[in-house]
Amino acid sequence: MAIGGDDLENRVSAKNHRGIGSKGGDRSGFGPPPPPRPAPLVYSDLNDDEFSSQWTSWLVPMFVVANVIVFVLTMFVNNCPAHSHGPNRHCVASFLGRLSFEPLRNNPLFGPSSRTLEKLGSLEWYRVVEKHEGWRLLTCIWLHAGVIHLAANMLSLVFIGIRLEQQFGFVRIGVIYLMSGIGGSILSSLFIRNSISVGASGALFGLLGSMLSELLTNWTIYSNKIAALLTLLFVIAINLAIGILPHVDNFAHVGGFLTGFLLGFVLLARPQIKWLARENMPQGRRLTSKYKPYQYLLWLLSLALLIVGLVVALVLLFKGEDGNDHCHWCRYLRCIPTSRWSCDDV
Repeated sequence: MAIGGDDLENRVSAKNHRGIGSKGGDRSGFGPPPPPRPAPLVYSDLNDDEFSSQWTSWLVPMFVVANVIVFVLTMFVNNCPAHSHGPNRHCVASFLGRLSFEPLRNNPLFGPSSRTLEKLGSLEWYRVVEKHEGWRLLTCIWLHAGVIHLAANMLSLVFIGIRLEQQFGFVRIGVIYLMSGIGGSILSSLFIRNSISVGASGALFGLLGSMLSELLTNWTIYSNKIAALLTLLFVIAINLAIGILPHVDNFAHVGGFLTGFLLGFVLLARPQIKWLARENMPQGRRLTSKYKPYQYLLWLLSLALLIVGLVVALVLLFKGEDGNDHCHWCRYLRCIPTSRWSCDDV
């Protein structure tokens, strides 16, 4: 019995409701199924140790513990009950004994006296330059003015630092943290001469700066890059804006941010995806460059700017130069006068 073309077509199309070339192919002999389309390569699919490995964060928690221990030792050395006498000089939380806080009129942040901070290594231009106590550029980042100051910085360090350490390891994040703290101290000493400065804020801003440069230098691997960039810029702007309030050392913030920003280009660049998948590529198509050309360029420029900037700043500092003489508007980075407060004593 002859079968017409229409009948054959109806039988083929009706069989299991599967057309020619459908997934799994057709069993009627109309050709092999098309090869499956490969899934796009993403970083999570790679086993390269340089990216997929997740470090255990231990350095950042150690930094937090170290800062808390230093603060307790600072309060022990301060010994408020020993020097607070008179009707208006009662120590706060006197039940803590030797660890009790200075009267709030002297320190509203629930902490030690400025004299104790000076003794233990706070940042002060006269002692750094005239007394040649350059070690204060480092020790000041481990001191805090009070419980509120300490809590705010340590919470920020936990939220920012742990994620970075898990992704990039303790060596690179430790270098960024310490170098940013020192960079913030140098810029602060160049512009502030009449007050002391303490705190890890410069180092924390360095971590924020490194997050921004990491996003920029690894721009091509991120999917929601614009949203991430805008969010990060908003966080940075808010924190820098807080620094224009009186008695906040915004120069340490700016110096730490710039140092961390440049270090991020140097230390946090990720290899391009094709480099990580090079073992699976044909022999003639394997890449010879681990990073993209613009990453090498940013690396060189950032390293050069970082070295030149730190050297020039240190030379100016120990020559006794006042940064305000070379930048008259820079004072507004620390304090902007308003009807509610004056910046004359800042």
